[in-house]
Amino acid sequence: MMIAAAIFTTCVDGNKFFYHREIKVLRHLKRFNKPALKSIKSEDGDVIDCVPITNQPAFDHHLLKNHTIQMRPSFYPVSDSTYTKREAKAVTQVWHKAGECPKNTVPIRRTKKEDLLRPKSIRSFGRKSHQSIPRTTTFDPTLGHQYALMGVRNGKFYGTEVAINLWKPYVQIPKEFSLAQTWVVSGNGSSLNTIEAGWQVYPELYDDNNPRFFVYWTRDGYRKTGCYNLLCSGFVQTSNRYTVGGSITTMSRYRGTQYDLSVLIWKDQKTGNWWLRVNEKDVIGYWPGSLFNSLGREATRVEWGGEIINSKTGGRHTTTDMGSGHFADEGFKKASYFRNLKIVDGTNTLREPQGLYFFADKHNCYNVKTGNGGTSWGAHFFYGGPGRNVKCP
Repeated sequence: MMIAAAIFTTCVDGNKFFYHREIKVLRHLKRFNKPALKSIKSEDGDVIDCVPITNQPAFDHHLLKNHTIQMRPSFYPVSDSTYTKREAKAVTQVWHKAGECPKNTVPIRRTKKEDLLRPKSIRSFGRKSHQSIPRTTTFDPTLGHQYALMGVRNGKFYGTEVAINLWKPYVQIPKEFSLAQTWVVSGNGSSLNTIEAGWQVYPELYDDNNPRFFVYWTRDGYRKTGCYNLLCSGFVQTSNRYTVGGSITTMSRYRGTQYDLSVLIWKDQKTGNWWLRVNEKDVIGYWPGSLFNSLGREATRVEWGGEIINSKTGGRHTTTDMGSGHFADEGFKKASYFRNLKIVDGTNTLREPQGLYFFADKHNCYNVKTGNGGTSWGAHFFYGGPGRNVKCP
């Protein structure tokens, strides 16, 4: 009888657990998925909801309850370049083939129940681990994140522009990712503020291995604030053309055609908002200045580069690729690159950064090297690698 009672109690407790988890999942899904005027089924498995612009997740944030949407920037940065920049082919997203969102709506990738159940907890869904900013002086293998990048620091920066080479890297296990991005940074430790944008392959987050356009932000060193895309309130989307978190259709081929994602982030000094533009013409939206503390003034550091997670499965280094999966030394059409690096100065001018530094925490796994692509490439570098190899066990 005691055994039967114990089994019954276990069953009851187990049912309670699953019931409470189900309630929690449904509550989160309701918060993520706003009522849509139209829904589009994409061939990559995504459902894109066209949500009224005034009903997007951003306005759930307590600092944005009375926020007035800024529909367009007050101004754009001007370039000091004398050379002609090579035009990149416009990057499109897979869902574009299936339809478009009406005016005054924003396309939002629908979150599914399975998405919430993949991470170790619902709480961690769409968020990075705490230590997810490059430590450019020391390598700490316990943190799991590895980088190969270039950057500039100890200045006053009001944005950045860069062209990021697009690839589809191999990722060994779902909880690892491989990405290429820019970081706009101010503060340190628990007061670290970042604005981030680029592309990533992250199976645990998206349930596939497609390269996806993403944004991120935090104001407390990734502790309690910030998330990918629109998975928490904060980033205000204004475009009805692109969805943050959406699959990208074009990617580079080894020895073949190369594709770029052009990214511009800049501070609208009239409103304090930080704007995001891609494809050199498509304005996506902005991070309201009120989300931040130190970034409410300016950035003190800007970085560009690749990042992976190394979970050390089986006690060995991951085989997850960074960039193309080839080392920087292989150069154009083989290694991945960032080109036309620019920072926005206090006069709202795009200039080449001075005093650039390099950083790669495990050179035998992933490395970085300045390039010589000619004047049309401006400041640029190659980076990446295959992860585990003979010299990176």
